[in-house]
Amino acid sequence: MSLVSSRTRLATLSALTALGAFVSVGTATAAAPQLNGGWAPFDRCPVDAPAMLASDGLDKSPQCVSSSSASGSIKLGNTTVLTGRTNLQIGVIQNADGTNTVVPPPAGSLIADSATVPGGLLGLMCPSDIPFITDICRQLSDANLNKITATVESVGTPSEFDQIAGVLTDMPIVRIPVRIHLQNPFLGSNCYIGTKSNPIVLRPSNLTAPEFSVERFDGDGTANEEGDMSRLNILGSTQVDKTFAVPGASGCGLGLGLVNGAVNLKTGLPSAAGRNSITLDNTQTYLTGLFAPGVVAPDAGTIFSRNWHSAVK
Repeated sequence: MSLVSSRTRLATLSALTALGAFVSVGTATAAAPQLNGGWAPFDRCPVDAPAMLASDGLDKSPQCVSSSSASGSIKLGNTTVLTGRTNLQIGVIQNADGTNTVVPPPAGSLIADSATVPGGLLGLMCPSDIPFITDICRQLSDANLNKITATVESVGTPSEFDQIAGVLTDMPIVRIPVRIHLQNPFLGSNCYIGTKSNPIVLRPSNLTAPEFSVERFDGDGTANEEGDMSRLNILGSTQVDKTFAVPGASGCGLGLGLVNGAVNLKTGLPSAAGRNSITLDNTQTYLTGLFAPGVVAPDAGTIFSRNWHSAVK
């Protein structure tokens, strides 16, 4: 980690902050362990992944990133959904040439509260002059049948990181392909906006610059100004993207796609670039890595993993 400039580390962190912020609604994972002190935000970091363990601290330096936000919103066509708590955690291998390799946790990078679509199914496709849809609308007095939850899912590996853009504003930081899973009994289990082959592609940028600080701690997480670990705290930034297009819904209606047209008509999908937006407020992002040069080579990955495990409460 000592081989990489502070500016490069900050840029990397900000790029990954945006990654966590804009993939704003994810799937839940099993409970993570509690970690001590400086390690606390990194309870799902994939420190035991082969690529992380193989880091030598010279050509490849292992790091953990955790990015959280308590609120935000996403607008797709005519529909705006408020997002709840989100958290992204990933491992990062910082290469000597300035590039980064992202390593996801075994159970996935994202956990988040479910987002509820305003108005539910009534708001999404009713009223309708399609007889089949009209029959569904008549049954939606039951709140449970009306409720729709939306989950954003990654459908490919993020790419096109711009490290300099990560510490600036108004410049795309990273390319993130996603799709949105709409869930409701009448929609079936395969109702999506965007697909693996035709995803929504987010290219977030910083709207406001974050504040940052640095702290050091021992391998087990205990605060120590001369400790072997360092943590960058990047706090308070707002990230946005207003450039992405949104394809139409597919697979909605008991797997037969019978409801696709009604969903698309009411929500204004497909929606061209410029009519959609996403915002995450007050992101709280942390990056940690080995600090002292004497412990960085040649087995940095092993040391990094051992430190993480020593911090488990």
